[in-house]
Amino acid sequence: MSSSQTSSSSSEAASAPEPLASMLDVACHVEFMIGSSTLTVRDCLRLARHSIVRLDRAVGSDFDVRVHGVPVAHGEVAVIDDSAALRITRLTAPSGVGWE
Repeated sequence: MSSSQTSSSSSEAASAPEPLASMLDVACHVEFMIGSSTLTVRDCLRLARHSIVRLDRAVGSDFDVRVHGVPVAHGEVAVIDDSAALRITRLTAPSGVGWE
């Protein structure tokens, strides 16, 4: 699942270095991974409304946030008005990036 609406309390994007200015409006594919599971074809064919599929994550675990398949952050579910949202709890430096 992904969303095109974002909310941020910082102005870091507005003060991006000049070399990145031309890239600020490039759309990125963002995934919010809540977990995964392995099912047999038989189990997949039995899926119906109200079926429950056990995931590999514990209740309360952070979601993974991936940009074009690269893990960049972790977060937790938040509710804003009547919409589900994700609160970023931790950034993950992609390999080769010197974040501190």
